[in-house]
Amino acid sequence: MVHRVGVRSTASSAREWYLPEPADFAGGGDGAIDDRLSGEGEVMDPVVADELALLARVSAQLVQLPQPRTASEEPIVRELERIRSAMLSGDEHKDLSALTEQWHNQSSILRQLRNAGAAAKVDPRSPYFAHLRLREKGQERDLCLGKATCIERGVRIVDWRDAPISRIFYSYKQGEEFDEEIAGRERIGEVVVRRMLRIQDGRLDRIQAPEGDFQADADAPGGWRRELHAPARLSGGEAVAVRAWAGGEGEARRMGSDHHGLPYRADKRLPEITGLIDPEQFDLITRPSEGVLVVRGTAGSGKTTVALHRIAYLAYDDASIDSDRTLVIVFSAALRNYVAHVLPSLGLEKVRILTYREWAAELRRRHFPRLPTQQREDTPGLIVRMKLHPFLGVALEEQVARVDGGATVDQAVDDWASVLTQRALLEGVCQRMAPGAFSGTELDRFVDYNRRRVDETFAGMAGDEHVPFELDAEDDALLLRAWQLRVGPLQGRGKAPLRLGHVAIDEVQDFSPLEVQVLLGCMQQGSGVTMAGDTQQHVMHHSGFTSWQEFFDHLGVQGTEVETLKISYRSSSEIVDFAQELLGDLREEDEAPLTTRKGPPVEHFAFTDSGACVAFLADVLRDLADHERLASVALLAPSPAVRDAYYEGLAQSDLPRLRLVADQDFTFTAGIEVTEVAQAKGLEFDYVILLDVNAELYPDSPASRRLLHVGATRAIHQLWVTSVGRPSPLLDSLGAR
Repeated sequence: MVHRVGVRSTASSAREWYLPEPADFAGGGDGAIDDRLSGEGEVMDPVVADELALLARVSAQLVQLPQPRTASEEPIVRELERIRSAMLSGDEHKDLSALTEQWHNQSSILRQLRNAGAAAKVDPRSPYFAHLRLREKGQERDLCLGKATCIERGVRIVDWRDAPISRIFYSYKQGEEFDEEIAGRERIGEVVVRRMLRIQDGRLDRIQAPEGDFQADADAPGGWRRELHAPARLSGGEAVAVRAWAGGEGEARRMGSDHHGLPYRADKRLPEITGLIDPEQFDLITRPSEGVLVVRGTAGSGKTTVALHRIAYLAYDDASIDSDRTLVIVFSAALRNYVAHVLPSLGLEKVRILTYREWAAELRRRHFPRLPTQQREDTPGLIVRMKLHPFLGVALEEQVARVDGGATVDQAVDDWASVLTQRALLEGVCQRMAPGAFSGTELDRFVDYNRRRVDETFAGMAGDEHVPFELDAEDDALLLRAWQLRVGPLQGRGKAPLRLGHVAIDEVQDFSPLEVQVLLGCMQQGSGVTMAGDTQQHVMHHSGFTSWQEFFDHLGVQGTEVETLKISYRSSSEIVDFAQELLGDLREEDEAPLTTRKGPPVEHFAFTDSGACVAFLADVLRDLADHERLASVALLAPSPAVRDAYYEGLAQSDLPRLRLVADQDFTFTAGIEVTEVAQAKGLEFDYVILLDVNAELYPDSPASRRLLHVGATRAIHQLWVTSVGRPSPLLDSLGAR
């Protein structure tokens, strides 16, 4: 079968290069090794001698090449790193929306440069990271892969991201025959040499090849030693999680068993595991239905399991619990899909599971049909943070109390508009409740923004088609709370008061007190609420959550106790220990979580170039796909830009079941999913690889620590960390391979 590989049309002839004719190459093949001796007659391994000779030739030629005059990518890359650092700094006064816009603008410029063929200079300190030797029509030729293209005067280096020929490196192993159509020509040959290299400051110090891994060592014979450790491999994680074998004997017969005899599941959603509930979880599940139960626990400790099974337990005695008056409110659409199939397996047919935004948007449209139905996608970070801050809920209460406007819908809308635009009211409440949280300038910006948005809204309601007719997503909770304070209980279908029998809120630490207040205002007399959360996984820094006690004070449920689950069932002890170490001073004061099993060590792999990292991952993941067909793997990036770059690189490797998750569209089936850390929150995977854990993208800040902690605790069996360039200081205790 011939693979069709297109050529990207660019202005640079170097980018249009596919595979030079034999005469274009200098050296290569057997003639590439000029001297296999080193030191005092020490015999150097042929692989090492070959690579040293190639680097010497390339370095000598690079010195003679003219300097390119085209724009460099480096200033843009540095600016992207600065923006990312600011976004992860944990400084709540940063306008994240503005920073995000800057990130997208700079990323767009970078893509335009690359797509236009802007020639980046080959860095002589690290000119390439991989070496191919191809045999075609009886002749051998050398090709190097780097992050810039240079094809002249004997130098043959191509940008791994753009050159179609790089597909051979990512798709074939050493010794395999290739058959590819490149630039309209069928090329048939053999991969004679396929090696990964590390070149730093112009010196070759590591070679990874099928013949072995070689490390520069001044004390070793010939200045090089062969590494003794086993090659890096992901393995043994297909059936170690509780959810992997919870399907029972029927599921085992349907799906087959692993080499240990345990049944495993192709469906990676959360299973029904009633038979595996421990005594501590059972105690929480069987608590009385009335009142507020708060369950805290480390990642993988069963918080969600407790919340869902508690509903089933209560429904056994009270059939009315299994109705649309019982809600499970979750943080994200991915988490909703992850747990949704558990409820029917517990005998619950009518309980609704929704994201908060879905629930609030549905109700707000029902109660305020004249207001816009569309939501803005570009709300500035400052506006989001202030609309979710607890002080705004108090300001809304004071606005309603001081204005005698009657219990009407129009007055509720007026209350919403007024509280967002009355600077004196906002400043007074803010100084009393949260002094120093927002500056005078930020209050001015907030009021100015809202005055413009409110004017647009009223103009749109009056029929003006020339103004934007949208609301911020955060307005839904504010409007619903204004209704509750001004008009009375929210309405169900048929305009009867909406009365909920039970509500379970998962990942509650990422909801604002005002959002939860709206839910509590819908509870019927004698009903119950289950809140599950973990402050160590708090990633929504706009939500206004600071501590459990302050959270309860804002809700008006003082005296509520937090029950703690102390055993982590999801991850191995090695993963849990590493995840706790990442938190540093953010760790909870009580004892570290307990674990139930051991696993492989957490490993850190450092690279000088992202292309080298992609090649390494492609080899490892291809091997895993061959040995564990039902394994689930998550590659978690710090940002969409990093996510897309790795997905595009790995897509060249023909990896089976490789998927890009850009909008929480997880399939919950076996395969490899590339996404950001934040999108995977609440989910779990057999294997997790944290991508680009670099100093620029993950500085030592509370936000970085929590984000990495969340990413690490998605792993069930094995966790790897990669870095390109300078590793994050948060990895100082973790050695690199």
